[in-house]
Amino acid sequence: MKKGPIFTGLLLVVLAAVLAACSDGDNSSSHVLYFSGIPDQNVSTLARRYQKFADYMEERLGVEVKFKPSIDYSPVVTAFEGGDIQLGWFGGLTGVQARIAVPDSVAIAQRPRDAEFHSKFIVRADLDVDSLEDLKGLTFTFGSESSTSGHLMPRHFLFQAGVDPEDDFRGGPNYSGSHDKTWKLVESGAYQAGALNEAVWESAVSEGRVDLTKVRVLETTPPYFDYNWTIRGDVEETFGEGFIARVREALLSMGPEQQELLDLFSTDGFIETNNDNYATIRDIAESLDIVR
Repeated sequence: MKKGPIFTGLLLVVLAAVLAACSDGDNSSSHVLYFSGIPDQNVSTLARRYQKFADYMEERLGVEVKFKPSIDYSPVVTAFEGGDIQLGWFGGLTGVQARIAVPDSVAIAQRPRDAEFHSKFIVRADLDVDSLEDLKGLTFTFGSESSTSGHLMPRHFLFQAGVDPEDDFRGGPNYSGSHDKTWKLVESGAYQAGALNEAVWESAVSEGRVDLTKVRVLETTPPYFDYNWTIRGDVEETFGEGFIARVREALLSMGPEQQELLDLFSTDGFIETNNDNYATIRDIAESLDIVR
């Protein structure tokens, strides 16, 4: 039977209404949640960590989740600021920088140890060094310039001990780029001392990767807040109202079934956090003219 123009017109109206209804519904599944993390360890460890994380979050959130790698700390903050990623695993300092760049962003989760995190000052085992003051005149390496535990807080505690890294270290301070590289540089003798993340150091020691006849811990710093998951506030414009709470709940729900993944974060689980916990980090960074 021949269809007339009235029938065709009605059909088009019905199709348009169906398409409009679909677009007005929850279309979060058509979007991708991009995330990244500061490259504080070796590439193979990070690749395993973040692939497992993406798989877990996809299952919990019902949206596609993709990791965007970075070779340095600062590009992760830049990607967060530009909206190329919506979720980031930051250190205390990079988290502060990210939330300054995107004012409506929020720190939503951390590991329990991040409420009382520490840095390790390490030295060559054969050196007659007993305090931070004794580091004057030695060669020294930090981690990344943007690292909380590998630079910001060690620099802060060095100043408190009367040591100015720019004037008191032979040749000025080096920046290794990552915590793994820091202990390896000291162990090899390339540098006489350094500072790094306690979790990376403890993991390397427990796995027997460090030659403790060549490198030892000089001091452990006082505690401070460090790593955190921070998410952009405008993420709900894409994924719908309540999405931040869903992401937080997915992080907090990790348990024994996800222990292999949690081990890659050196923890047994995540707990809630908030922006105020990192106020001291911001104050110290401002006092050292690292953030403005």
